[in-house]
Amino acid sequence: MRIETRKTGQRVTIFPGEFFISCQPVTISTLLGSCVAVCLYDRQAKVVGMNHFLLSNRRYARHLPMSITEAGRYGIHAMELVINGMLNMGAKRRNLQAKVFGGGSIMRNPTPDDNFYCVGEVNCRFVLEYLTTEDIALIAHDLGGDRGRVVHFSAVDYAVYVRKIKRKVSQALAERDRQYWRQRLDTQEQQIAEPELWE
Repeated sequence: MRIETRKTGQRVTIFPGEFFISCQPVTISTLLGSCVAVCLYDRQAKVVGMNHFLLSNRRYARHLPMSITEAGRYGIHAMELVINGMLNMGAKRRNLQAKVFGGGSIMRNPTPDDNFYCVGEVNCRFVLEYLTTEDIALIAHDLGGDRGRVVHFSAVDYAVYVRKIKRKVSQALAERDRQYWRQRLDTQEQQIAEPELWE
């Protein structure tokens, strides 16, 4: 997370796996590839929050509800962190509204054995299902496509400014997302390999 003070106010930039909550007039920014950012706000309490998550999982059976998959469990955790933080600042769950962005398919020429191939699609499907299930109003969204996005969320008027980025930059994002995904898998495999976890 990076926090900068500018003439127009404070800007907070979040990175994959992070979230930020505030009741101050800040701008929350992030750079998305296959990841999804959910911008949440409660107009009455004047509380905002944004997360940035990449659902790290292998291909899943399309007929299964997302909530019972590994990806769904990770996504629910990412959503509950930001929502619970907002509730602690005075927001009401029934007043929450959402704007969601990202989930691009930014890899070129994916191969059938590349587990990363469907991550953007999984992210999009998860976030839409989650908001519907939790009865959180979806006010705006820009999901999918083949390009990355720069997102700026204003806590002053709850507006979100989105800029699509060049395909060359999107490919660099694809590599960053791929590394993040592999790192999570390596961590999971190391944890499983530790004997004390099974005692």
